[in-house]
Amino acid sequence: MAPRITLEDVSKAAGVSRSTASLVVRGDARIPEPTAIKVREAMNRLGYVYNRQAANLRQSRSMTIGLIVTEIINPYFAELAMAVDQITHDAGYTIFIGYSRDMAERQREIIASMIERQVDGLLLLPAPDTDPEMLAKQVDAANVPVVLLARRFPGFDYVGSENVKGASLLGDHLAALGCRTVAFLGGRPAPSLAEREQGLRASLEAKGRELWSTEELRSAISPEGGAAALGRLLDQGRLPDAVVAYSDIISQGVYDELRRRGLEPGRDIAVASFDDTRIAAGQVPPMTSVAGFPQQVGAKGTEMLLTRLTDGNADMPAQLSLVQPQLKIRSSTATWRPRT
Repeated sequence: MAPRITLEDVSKAAGVSRSTASLVVRGDARIPEPTAIKVREAMNRLGYVYNRQAANLRQSRSMTIGLIVTEIINPYFAELAMAVDQITHDAGYTIFIGYSRDMAERQREIIASMIERQVDGLLLLPAPDTDPEMLAKQVDAANVPVVLLARRFPGFDYVGSENVKGASLLGDHLAALGCRTVAFLGGRPAPSLAEREQGLRASLEAKGRELWSTEELRSAISPEGGAAALGRLLDQGRLPDAVVAYSDIISQGVYDELRRRGLEPGRDIAVASFDDTRIAAGQVPPMTSVAGFPQQVGAKGTEMLLTRLTDGNADMPAQLSLVQPQLKIRSSTATWRPRT
């Protein structure tokens, strides 16, 4: 049996976004006629069949989507949310935003509240201690599709950075600088943290370097958490050649704590992080960070959810989309030299 042609196939063939193709199918007058013609021609060429029954069902939808992130103060989440807002707006949807503050119980309550308000779908950056089975039961009972962003749990649609690869790039860079010991600080136990640790460890240990990553080095995802984790390490009299923060916002606390101890980032110790938000380039000295492209994550995740809403939620297997990371090298590592 030939594979079913989806609206995603049509959008790619027409060279337009998935949301634009959806608007053309729905007859939205906001789409310029030349663009609409390209989409209709692609539909005919591919043999796309518009599901009228699904279209009728969509007419009863609330045309709202729930977006749940941890907090908006973190630039990564802010950039992600702006991308979601733009695409949902273009597709004729309104978003409801909730903040879990990385607490699974608060997250569950927000999801329940959004389901009660009949959102059509959910975009979720899950709290680290999310129970995947409980989450699946909650959304499946309401037949509300959910796409996870940035933090992955098996069995769900997911869009995020390829963490293992990004961490490997950073590990290779630190090893090439001559770093013999690297401390991985901050973050709470979760798949994304495990992936970053995996990439760092594999890269560093393959080159005879040592990675320090223990439970006592975990922390809240905040500047205060980063400062506290580094303080616990330095109080033991251990000074690594490099510190890698779980995220840029944690690195702010790392910089502050180093200076409280009379140590200068980039001179006395190499410092790097993940996400490459505006925090990284704005540090003094500017900080090396693995770019995770939150705008791409938000945009691709929204497109994936819109595909679920158009093509159906029941028969499609879980989808996975990984954004390719890039290592942005700056003075916080580039100027460091091994201690003699």
